[in-house]
Amino acid sequence: MRPSEALASRGLASLRSQGLLRRLREARADGAHAVVGRRRLLNLSSNDYLGLSSGIPRWAQAASSSRLLSGNDPGYAPLERALASHRSQRASIVFPTGYMANIGAICSLAGRGDTILSDGLNHASVIDACRLSGARTVVYAHNDVGAVERALARARGTALVVTEGVFSMDGDVADVRAIAAAARRHGAIGVLDDAHGDFVLGPRGGGTGSGARASMDVHTGSLSKALGSLGGYAAAGGRTVELLANRARTLVYTSALPPAVVAHARARLAEPKAARRRRLARNVKMLHDCLDSMGLGREGARTHIAPVIAGDERRAVRLGERLAERGVLAHAVRYPTVARGAARVRLSVTAWPGEAELGGALDEVRRACRALRVS
Repeated sequence: MRPSEALASRGLASLRSQGLLRRLREARADGAHAVVGRRRLLNLSSNDYLGLSSGIPRWAQAASSSRLLSGNDPGYAPLERALASHRSQRASIVFPTGYMANIGAICSLAGRGDTILSDGLNHASVIDACRLSGARTVVYAHNDVGAVERALARARGTALVVTEGVFSMDGDVADVRAIAAAARRHGAIGVLDDAHGDFVLGPRGGGTGSGARASMDVHTGSLSKALGSLGGYAAAGGRTVELLANRARTLVYTSALPPAVVAHARARLAEPKAARRRRLARNVKMLHDCLDSMGLGREGARTHIAPVIAGDERRAVRLGERLAERGVLAHAVRYPTVARGAARVRLSVTAWPGEAELGGALDEVRRACRALRVS
């Protein structure tokens, strides 16, 4: 049994013995009523206090409640089954945002007396989750599997290893296979935040590490990036997901996504994406060919995200402004999002532009970098 499932089994048994175990029940809002299964009940669990959702088509209504009260629309179940299959996991659970998925998952699995190992370049949502959990947090050197091994040998309580798949500011990829193996050797729970690699990398867009069969215990992802919808999710074993439904404060104490958003995410997930991934791969190659030609390419970072490091904060701002003047939107990223002295313009390409349009934009990047002596 995976460490996350063993932890979840103990947690669920404790909740059950105290009469505190909760389950998500499908409920569809219908004006003053809720349809639960085949029954139409007067809804005394809604937060639609003024009844303003009345007369609005169901697909356009807000949920007006948390998923554990009356906001668990029937559309969630097929979406969550599809997401679990996509990540080769037993189950999944959808959150309002990817940020909330990270907070909910990490804080549900670790607390006081436990240890979280977090990559030094992890996203703010992971950093905040570590702080909120109350667990002892060890920040290990970026992508350093040796540091993970050493920290796991000293870890106390339940140990979590948390890493991004594609790092959002540098565009490099975690060694998921090695990190997952280290976690397994030490009986730790591996958590992969794959917001930027999901649906893009790996065979059939299965995400970071999917081609290497590198399986972490818990995968978190975003529905609002490559999928073009809204929301976040966590995929894991069945017991783990059930524990999240009971413990994740970012699910228990917040309103659910509107039914229209759930349906939209499901439709996007089902849509064929192979041709889009091919166009993206072409554009990624153009991006890195451009950066390599200027001596700005970075070894090991060949994804759809690439930083142009300006160093000085003011120079990064000028670079972004110059590009905007020439019809290219690429924002300057500065401290505290990145370290002091590591200011950059973050370039991210999509499948949208054609070769001619992207080529023209990359020519403007060349000119702007040359003018500001960014090299």
